[in-house]
Amino acid sequence: MHWLQRQWLRLTPWHVVLLPLGILFAFVATSRRTFYRLGLLRAVRLPVPVIVVGNINAGGTGKTPLVLWLAGFLRQRGYHPGIISRGYGGRADGPVPVGGGSDPAEVGDEPLLLAKKSACPVWVGRDRAAVALALLQAHPECDVVVSDDGLQHYRLGRDVEIVVVDGERRFGNALPQPAGPLRESVARLHTVDAVVVNGGSLRPEFSLRNEFEMHLQGGMFYNLRNPELHAVAADFLGKKLHAVAGIGNPQRFFTHLRGLGLAFDEHAFPDHYAYRPQDLDYDDGGMLLMTEKDAVKCTGFADGRYWFLAVEAVVAPAFGQMIVQKLRNIDGPQTA
Repeated sequence: MHWLQRQWLRLTPWHVVLLPLGILFAFVATSRRTFYRLGLLRAVRLPVPVIVVGNINAGGTGKTPLVLWLAGFLRQRGYHPGIISRGYGGRADGPVPVGGGSDPAEVGDEPLLLAKKSACPVWVGRDRAAVALALLQAHPECDVVVSDDGLQHYRLGRDVEIVVVDGERRFGNALPQPAGPLRESVARLHTVDAVVVNGGSLRPEFSLRNEFEMHLQGGMFYNLRNPELHAVAADFLGKKLHAVAGIGNPQRFFTHLRGLGLAFDEHAFPDHYAYRPQDLDYDDGGMLLMTEKDAVKCTGFADGRYWFLAVEAVVAPAFGQMIVQKLRNIDGPQTA
């Protein structure tokens, strides 16, 4: 997978083989979306509004921090959101509820993080429409469903579509999978309700009326073995440090740590990597700094050397205003 992702950043001789496959992938993806738009394939409509937070790229772009922000934003305004996810990296076919004590190997790392931090019901499963219906049956108080990923899961009808773009990596070589990272064409950005750019801006190359900027902020570290212990970057100065990241863009995490003034050895792992104790058994006994998403998979074997950095999304105020207006325009349960 690492080899393939490297090909997505440029054009290489391998694209003689990969590009025909990419063209076929793009044709199938476009045809499927067209079939749903024409009603030849029927989507499942829920009795409450559905907000899909997805991407057109394979790999992480920052969707989960935005889903957490969105859940908190909606709760502050009197809504009762529920969250659904595929549970990528987990074994569950679903529908399965996720709690703070769930096994990440069963439900996936991102849903577990959402369950721990969102204060919302979280359910996972392969068929997002079935998962959403199961969530609503178990939690009839929910008046809006937020889907973490699922932009291309057209069987689930949606009222608001949000695409998250990595402002650093953007679209790689802009080719469809497997020749490039794209699940759908960049032109898809013109059809969604909002494009949220994590850590940058797409302008001026893209003329989008619905682009909003987002960045991640945070400077507090928490100990995995004892979460009541916390520290700031100054507490780690002069100590041997290992930075661990198994996310879509590990360099974003490493850059954040450097911005806090820290020096460390980098250890990048594949997205959704299932850590084992031996993976992080560094001989020098240095402290381990990791993302919160990685931390949920290491809690069971962590010792006092393990720390995670808590971050939160900061989004342009106009984005929240747009979400509220969209929900007010949707027929069905209304909240002031």
